[in-house]
Amino acid sequence: MHDACAIPLIVGVTSHRDLREDELDGLRGQVAGLFKRLREGYPDLELTVLSPLAEGGDQLVAEEGLRQGARLLVPLPLPVDIYLGDFHGQAQRSNFLDLLARGEALPLPLPDDASTEALREPGPLRDLQYARCGLYVADHCHLLLALWDGRPSSRLGGTAQVVGYYLGQPMPGAGDARTRVRRVLASDDDSLVFHIPAGRRQHPDNLQAPDEQPAWLTSRGSSPGGQPMPAGFRTIFDRLQSFARDLRKYPEMQSPTADADGSVVQQLFTGADRLAVHFRGRVLLALRVTHVMVALMGIALLLYQYATDPRWLLWLFLAVFAAGLLLARAARRREWHRKYIDYRSLAEGLRVQWFWRRAGISATGDQNFAHDNFLQKQDVELGWIRNVMRFAGLQVTGPIAPDDVVRVCDEWVGEDDGSGSGGAELGWYTRRALERSRQERMTQVLGAACLWSGIGICLLLALAWPRLPLPVRNALEIALGTLSIIAAVRSAYAFRKADKELVRQYRFMQRIYRNARNALDACTDQRQRQEILQVLGEATLAEHAEWALMHRERPLEHGKL
Repeated sequence: MHDACAIPLIVGVTSHRDLREDELDGLRGQVAGLFKRLREGYPDLELTVLSPLAEGGDQLVAEEGLRQGARLLVPLPLPVDIYLGDFHGQAQRSNFLDLLARGEALPLPLPDDASTEALREPGPLRDLQYARCGLYVADHCHLLLALWDGRPSSRLGGTAQVVGYYLGQPMPGAGDARTRVRRVLASDDDSLVFHIPAGRRQHPDNLQAPDEQPAWLTSRGSSPGGQPMPAGFRTIFDRLQSFARDLRKYPEMQSPTADADGSVVQQLFTGADRLAVHFRGRVLLALRVTHVMVALMGIALLLYQYATDPRWLLWLFLAVFAAGLLLARAARRREWHRKYIDYRSLAEGLRVQWFWRRAGISATGDQNFAHDNFLQKQDVELGWIRNVMRFAGLQVTGPIAPDDVVRVCDEWVGEDDGSGSGGAELGWYTRRALERSRQERMTQVLGAACLWSGIGICLLLALAWPRLPLPVRNALEIALGTLSIIAAVRSAYAFRKADKELVRQYRFMQRIYRNARNALDACTDQRQRQEILQVLGEATLAEHAEWALMHRERPLEHGKL
């Protein structure tokens, strides 16, 4: 039985149907070699093949994946009885049915204006549905495996167009061209193709050259397939594997059940959310301890000039500094700060994806989800987050009832009671804005108290200096320096936590959710509610991307403190 908590490494397949018979053994060996490298390099990820099982390379890759113990997911562009009509022989049809029985079928929805009968005959509508299947594979895989002759093609949804689409080019006549092009223009590359050259029977002159070897393809170029995958993508898969290991390391972070429709979106959200809370606690502990240590170091240096035997103060300074350095290095080595930001970003993205799914919303009208819009302005290292969200969006959304949309509105947005005691996101942002405002005011009050206390001490020293005994003057000077240290450390602590910026961000999101609540209450049409929830989700994703960027600029750096 499949482990619902497993994190997959999804290999999507696009291939020609008419592969040359004399090349099949070589192609099988190259596919098996890739799968072996992936299993050895990422043993904590579940190797998963996403293949429509069309005859030719789709079935070949699925067979090799199953031999290696991979999970098989089968997006079906057409009902099975119609799909079988596109196989040219009984052997190919039998092989398809056998592989389908060993995998998990993912029937894709038909176009809104199409009926099952309209798809029985070849034509533009049927070609479009095959193209949508190619888009689905490209949109939900982590690595695209292409058995391809390398030739361009104008055939809608053909292997050449799927590879081009995956690398950022529009597919004419299918899908939303803006989505993939926007990814290439606005962010680093996070789409990787493993190209295995494959000849076709319909091109007798297209023989595979002896020196023609597999290659890694990205939108920015290619590299030999015999070499390790490009460094940025290794980072993506390493972090995907790190997330899988953390879920196993902390089993209490997992949700015991999936959500009502059987998807794993809620499980992944629960795991990411609990891991984010866990590492947030460690980051805050490290921040507090480090800033206390900095204050102690400053006070030790301040006392140094007044002590009769100051050597113990120097040892204290060095010991505290060493302890803080060890703590900072442990936090950096175990990636507390990075994991907190990444897991919180993943949790927020999955939250939007989960509610969108339950409300019957997709990002583009096809089968894309929140990963199309999330963290596109960040670097390629965050591509692993979109990879988890691609996996979470694999299952196709079924029919949605009006009551489902109303329930999502209540559970996601919540009610505004003005005090922050309400549930859902509106209440949460209200509470967090109040908490951060109190913390920011505390920093300001402490800074003002230290400032005016210091001014008072300066006046006292200036006016009564000749009459004050030396021990009293020393004590006042030490108090003056201590107050300055306390104010500075508290200000630095507030900066690291981004209190001031988060107050503005939480108040902004509070207004967004309050306006959304008012708009939802004012409309009665299900489609309008879905549009409001889609815009709300996009605003939430954009704002959280800014949150992630802001916190990434405030890492735990002991030396700079």
